[in-house]
Amino acid sequence: MLRIITQKTEAEAELRRICDRIHDDQMIHKEATVSEVIQTVRRKGDAALLHYTAEFDRQDITQAELRVSGAELDAAYQQVNSELLKAIETAHARIEAFHRQRVPKSWVQFADKDVVLGKRYTPVDIAGIYIPGGKASYPSTVLMNAVPAMVAGVKRVVMVTPPGGSKTINPAILVAAQVAGVEEIYRVGGAQAIAALAYGTETIPNVDVITGPGNVYVTLAKKQVYGRVGIDSLAGPSEVLIIADKTANPVYVATDMLAQAEHDQMAAAILITTDARLATRVTEEVERLLEQHPRRLLTEKAIAHYGLVVVVENLKIAADLSNLFAPEHLELEVEEPWDLLDSIRHAGAIFLGHATPEAVGDYLAGPNHTLPTSGAARYASALGVETFMKHSSLIQYTPEALKEVAGAIALLTEAEGLPSHGDSVRVRLEDI
Repeated sequence: MLRIITQKTEAEAELRRICDRIHDDQMIHKEATVSEVIQTVRRKGDAALLHYTAEFDRQDITQAELRVSGAELDAAYQQVNSELLKAIETAHARIEAFHRQRVPKSWVQFADKDVVLGKRYTPVDIAGIYIPGGKASYPSTVLMNAVPAMVAGVKRVVMVTPPGGSKTINPAILVAAQVAGVEEIYRVGGAQAIAALAYGTETIPNVDVITGPGNVYVTLAKKQVYGRVGIDSLAGPSEVLIIADKTANPVYVATDMLAQAEHDQMAAAILITTDARLATRVTEEVERLLEQHPRRLLTEKAIAHYGLVVVVENLKIAADLSNLFAPEHLELEVEEPWDLLDSIRHAGAIFLGHATPEAVGDYLAGPNHTLPTSGAARYASALGVETFMKHSSLIQYTPEALKEVAGAIALLTEAEGLPSHGDSVRVRLEDI
């Protein structure tokens, strides 16, 4: 089922095809649908949210039920066993510890005795986080989005997530939110939830930044409201690229590929190896593991359409192909991963060595699992505290310092035809 490619040019073409998999002929129609949803929410507020929740999620809720009640939050703790609660708390502690090291610090410096320059970092006032829901449950995604917002110092963090059967939200999601410090939670999902966060409704506040992954409609909605609010990224289907040499364990590699493919039928799982024997053994192991896989149909589709094995002559070529793809997750299952790291330029998260499966990053290593996809790692980074902060430049000149640069400013304002700019300096010099 997994294709094995040995020609570099063919591998490059396949990697480009996989990278572009989110662009389909239905995208224009989907964008139009999302635009209509957003405009309806802007006009009708909560009424639109109730309508779309009934239409898309098949759940009839009232305006009073939009916000998850305190009783539901309390009850969630009774529905989560102690072992899972401890795992959530452990993950929270490790994620928080990592992000506390990454908070940018404000600074000032004396460029000379008469000029002070600096940068001041402040959090946004209110952040909105989107958590996929319905039949799924992603408490780890709650932590990965809420924790950096809290560490950044955001005073109000609100969460939206679609309801499942009987209007309920998975208790693990509610517990993870409370562990992270989020108790303002709304049972609404899809493009309508993004619209509510961007523009506000009678019940849901408008926010400054929206983060969190979702389906294609959620992603398109984030794209359309960007500018009104900040966003983290436009997340596509998940992907892993594994670079392996003869020291890699084929069972480890095959399992890691399936761990990514089981996310979604559009998920990508790619192996680039210098060992032809490993390539064959991994394809055999993938087929064996698929036979009893609980999500076999979905996972088989992902492997069939977006699974790939490439055999190359050396690790340099492997690194070049990886850089071309710019994977969300990159595993270096080679003898000397730190030596190969110098050749890697583009990747959302890098997992080094045979004992570091991508799953540790998904759940509790600490670094964020909300990562750039579909080649965006060429220019984008993981979600972090910086996503919820902005910086202001600090500038102070003494009269003496202003006098020193006045001539250069005058020439530049004249060249640009902006006389009042020049006057704003000149009138000050008259008083010196």
